[in-house]
Amino acid sequence: MAADLQAKYQKLAQEYSKLRAQNQVLKKAVVDEQGHGTSLKEELKMKDQSVRKLQQEMDSLTFRNQQLAKRVALLQEELVTTEAKVKKSKKGADSPAQLNQQRQNVFDEDLQNKIEENERLHKQVQEAQERHKQIETELRERLVVLERDAVQHHDVVDGLKQKYMDANEKLQNDKANLEVKSHSLEREAKDCRLRAEECQQQLKNVHADLSRRLDQSTNIIQEKLPFNDTRLAEYYTLDVPSHDRRHQLKARDVSGQAVAFCQDLVGALLNFHTYTEQRIQIYPIDSATDVISPLNQKFSEYLHENASYVRPLEEGMLHLFESVTEESVTTLETAVKLKPFSEVFTSYVCFLKKILPYQLKSLEEECEHSLCTVNLQARNVELQSDMQKFTAIFEKLQVYISLLALPSTNPEMLLQTNYNVVFTQLAACLHSLHDVMKDISKHYSRKVSLEQEQPTITQKLKTTNDCILSSIVALSNVTGKICTFFSNNLDFFTAPSVYSSKKGMGVIDPLSAECMLENKKKAAAYIKSLKKSCPESVPYDEALANRKTIVSSTESREGLSQQVQQSLEKITKLEQEKEHWMLEAQLAKIKLEKENQRINDLENQYRFTHTGQMPSIDSGQANGSNSTSEDLDCVEKDSKEPVRSTSLVGMLSTYMNDNEIPDEESREHLIKSHYMMRVAELTSQLQIADSKSVHFHAECRALAKRLALAERSRETLSEELKVANHNIVRLQDELTTTKRSYEDQLSMMSDHLCSMNETLSKQREEIDSLRMGTKGNAKKNRSR
Repeated sequence: MAADLQAKYQKLAQEYSKLRAQNQVLKKAVVDEQGHGTSLKEELKMKDQSVRKLQQEMDSLTFRNQQLAKRVALLQEELVTTEAKVKKSKKGADSPAQLNQQRQNVFDEDLQNKIEENERLHKQVQEAQERHKQIETELRERLVVLERDAVQHHDVVDGLKQKYMDANEKLQNDKANLEVKSHSLEREAKDCRLRAEECQQQLKNVHADLSRRLDQSTNIIQEKLPFNDTRLAEYYTLDVPSHDRRHQLKARDVSGQAVAFCQDLVGALLNFHTYTEQRIQIYPIDSATDVISPLNQKFSEYLHENASYVRPLEEGMLHLFESVTEESVTTLETAVKLKPFSEVFTSYVCFLKKILPYQLKSLEEECEHSLCTVNLQARNVELQSDMQKFTAIFEKLQVYISLLALPSTNPEMLLQTNYNVVFTQLAACLHSLHDVMKDISKHYSRKVSLEQEQPTITQKLKTTNDCILSSIVALSNVTGKICTFFSNNLDFFTAPSVYSSKKGMGVIDPLSAECMLENKKKAAAYIKSLKKSCPESVPYDEALANRKTIVSSTESREGLSQQVQQSLEKITKLEQEKEHWMLEAQLAKIKLEKENQRINDLENQYRFTHTGQMPSIDSGQANGSNSTSEDLDCVEKDSKEPVRSTSLVGMLSTYMNDNEIPDEESREHLIKSHYMMRVAELTSQLQIADSKSVHFHAECRALAKRLALAERSRETLSEELKVANHNIVRLQDELTTTKRSYEDQLSMMSDHLCSMNETLSKQREEIDSLRMGTKGNAKKNRSR
């Protein structure tokens, strides 16, 4: 039987693939024929237009030919009459007066032609003069503009000359300053050489001292150290690392923020799933008045279990937060509470994958409803794709979180070099989750606005839609805060572990990490006991009394602090549940009002039917009559006894009257519908698998492109590094050449200064001798 079903299913799949291929070919052929038909219609229109034009031209030509024929007939008649007149005139001779008159007429016509030609020439000359004047004025204006531009250019040139002179002077001053600076640098270089010599001497002394100490320490280790734990990595992992209290405080703070964000996320997810369940009970079929579809019933049952999957996320994060203390060493190897959180998150992702096909089919059922418009169908299709992306991103998050939980259980499965990659990909997944939640919020708000425009929408559906929209907005805000928080702390997450600073460390064993933490506690207790000062002696009775009071006070204080912490946690949980149940109470209140109204209408109608009076027809009573008819149908259905029939497919429960007998045709129909539903489910699963494969293929292509781009960037960076090294070598060569040139210039300047000093001394001696000679001459003149 199973083989036959499999063969039938394969045949159905083959037929479906053939029909799908034929459908694509037919679609393409229809589109081509439609394009060809439109082109033929356009060509036909153009042909009709050309025919109409040709007909119009034919009509105009026939009319013109008729006119020309009439004109030719008239001209022929005139020609006949003129020929007759000419014949008559030739018979008589012309008089000389008529000849003179004809000549005079000819002269007058020539004179008139000359006068008209003269006037035309005068007009041309005047126009040429005006045009010449206009061109002359335009050229003069252009000359003025060019002269102005030339003056401006001269001013600019003068300014540039002045600027270049100032720049030249500035460069000369800079040159002088640089010469002075070079002198100072040379003096500093001499001082640095002296200090370097001193440092080398001190280094030699230190090296000799350290070598002597090293020899002493090696002798002591070889003689008196019985055990060296640095030789084996297994023993080396048990050493207590240096305690970074700042790192632990940061880890505590980050885990506390993560707990707060996880609580907000859990509350938003609970509200979203709960209100989605309430919407299924209301739309497209209200469960209070009619029976909803089996698909929505199953979907509602699954959604009703959401708290058992969502609440453990908060508890797992709280346990992880409690494991991070100031005294511990927090790394991926020591975070053993991350594995339970990963398992809880995996169960929630399985829950999302379980409800995804029901959610998609529920949206399809809404699209098939009679009141669903084209715009609502488009919004539902968008929401289907968004929910698929939402579940896919949660699957990615589950993969990365399970990878982060591996070092605390099985460290060989994830190397320390891959920690940064996992955290970076996790941050990218969180950003994509925030983007998907924004898309869901936008699409669902559009859907709600379209549903509110319908006249048949109820107040209950409006309230439920508003609650779902508020939960989606809360999810969008929480995911945005989470991705921002993770991106801001990404450097802290990817920071190297305390183990990475140890030389020769390999894979950390979680058991070794636990033993190391115990050794750390013992060492801290030992150091604390050493630092503890000896108290002054107290009498024995007083010490006993003080010990009793201290023990009782500490126990009471610790108990009270624990009670306060537990009460605070309970208060936060109760507040969350209070908000949740307040919303539930509002919805229940709305349902109660509707039910009371319906009961009142039913009572009125029942009273009217028993008293024999006709009720007034209004909208409320019409609704009441509909509800009573529905209730009667429900009573009739309840009065029927269920008949169960078993087969290979399963158990079928049908309702029948006493006189009815179950029909085999209806049973075959049910079996056929069951298999059709099964085929539809399998095809939907196949489509989902195809979409996932396409998605993974696209991701692989994108990763390949990114790898190629990374290779290209690495090559470009290597080329830039080569160029930079070449530039460094060139600059060093230039520095040496400039240094040499400066040294040569300094030597030349020193020689020049020496020569100038010699010339100055000679001039002074000559001036002194001349002064002495002038003084002697003056004394001689006075004596004379």
